[in-house]
Amino acid sequence: MSSIVLKVLSYSEAATDIKAIRQVVFQVEQGVDPTLDFDGLDETSQHIVAYLDQKPIGTARIRYLTDQLAKIERVAVLSAYRGQGIGKQIMATAIGFLDQQNMPESKVHAQSHAAAFYQKLGFQQQGEAFYEADILHIEMRRSHPALQ
Repeated sequence: MSSIVLKVLSYSEAATDIKAIRQVVFQVEQGVDPTLDFDGLDETSQHIVAYLDQKPIGTARIRYLTDQLAKIERVAVLSAYRGQGIGKQIMATAIGFLDQQNMPESKVHAQSHAAAFYQKLGFQQQGEAFYEADILHIEMRRSHPALQ
């Protein structure tokens, strides 16, 4: 039986894999402008990449906004692998990584249809819904349990 391998990587270590996933999910499926998706911030961010039999199937980006707040973003799983808990594993890896870094708080801009997914992971809605890349989003935040 194959298992998912999740890695925390720099952009330079996995740029080809990250680009391949995000281009399909965000640009092809959701119609996001490539310049919005690839905004020049990947090089200074950490990335989670999920592999199945060495094939990249999912990703997320972790960006440090301040020394007190990180943003988990660009969470994407190829359509053939959705509904199998891979997104949850990617987020658990990102959250665990940030917890190890003693990051006091993390946030996501959740697409509105995915808010319940993030809420199950400990994120709580902040403020009103807004549009980002012409898609309705909700800001959600999670505090590091040991630093509260």
